[in-house]
Amino acid sequence: MTITAFIKGSWDAVMDESQNPLRNYSLPTAHMLMQVLAWMWSAVFSISVGSYFVFGVTAIGHVLLIAGVFITLMVFRKADSQN
Repeated sequence: MTITAFIKGSWDAVMDESQNPLRNYSLPTAHMLMQVLAWMWSAVFSISVGSYFVFGVTAIGHVLLIAGVFITLMVFRKADSQN
């Protein structure tokens, strides 16, 4: 397995709603759970490096990344269902 395939597989296992364990939930519920997990991991990372400033930066970054992925997914699904 190449490093590229490993990275893609790891990304899909977490971020692809058809492959991750949240696939059985509705898309809005899965989105909310992903946001909660993002906040949790932001807090874990911040506490591990001992900085509350880092929490703000990582929390915002996680929220933006996950929201962007889910908004894009919803737009693609809406466009696909109209054809």
